[in-house]
Amino acid sequence: MIDFVRKNSYGLKDLENIVSILRSPGGCPWDAEQDHKSLRRALLEESCEVIEAIDEESPAHLQEELGDVLLQVVFHADIEREAGRFDLDAVADGVSKKLIFRHPHVFGDVKVQDSEEVLVNWDQLKRQEKSQETYTDTLTAVAKSLPALWRAEKVQKKAKKAGFDWSDASGAVDKLSEELSELKEAIAHNSNITEELGDLLFSVVNVSRFLKADPEEALNAATEKFISRFAKVEGMALAEGKDMAQMPMEELDKLWERAKLT
Repeated sequence: MIDFVRKNSYGLKDLENIVSILRSPGGCPWDAEQDHKSLRRALLEESCEVIEAIDEESPAHLQEELGDVLLQVVFHADIEREAGRFDLDAVADGVSKKLIFRHPHVFGDVKVQDSEEVLVNWDQLKRQEKSQETYTDTLTAVAKSLPALWRAEKVQKKAKKAGFDWSDASGAVDKLSEELSELKEAIAHNSNITEELGDLLFSVVNVSRFLKADPEEALNAATEKFISRFAKVEGMALAEGKDMAQMPMEELDKLWERAKLT
């Protein structure tokens, strides 16, 4: 029997202790078997569920999902504590020092006029902190694990700070048309299709950045719209006693046009 006292309310130290117990001999076999890589997807999924709770504007759901993300943080820190490399306090220490260093206008003597100046200083301090000597260093530092659209957007924003950007949206839109033409040519010759498709998607992100539209949100909204219209098409097909899978595309396209009007 483990040595554990139940409480009416638990704090962060209690959570650390619970995770340590779960991973210790006599605890949970599954928890003891986990490592950083096996938990990698869980951290991503839990983070996405936090975003969903934020979108729902549900404090109760947000509290629950933040707890799940916090569990992931504590779990990863406990793996490192057991290995003797660092613990949760070291994580807290590191991020605290980072916040103090990057907010000299709060914890130091630096004066700023507005939030825009804060961001300029933040970027300069971040480059100093991470020893990023060139603009290319800032681009390569963007995490490869980010969703592809967000990574492309972030890289483009970093390039803009080096002056490498269109002067307005028209240049980005023209580039989009150019990349679409190159994709059509690649398809016609059955060559470099994936590369040209990537260039087209990168150009789409560029346009969305100029329009101040989040590319992930825009694509998700388009996906939701597609699902909604697809459901209407299927409903109309069923109302006619037909199975979508057995209908010619020309007929389905007519139903799709009808669905767009409803």
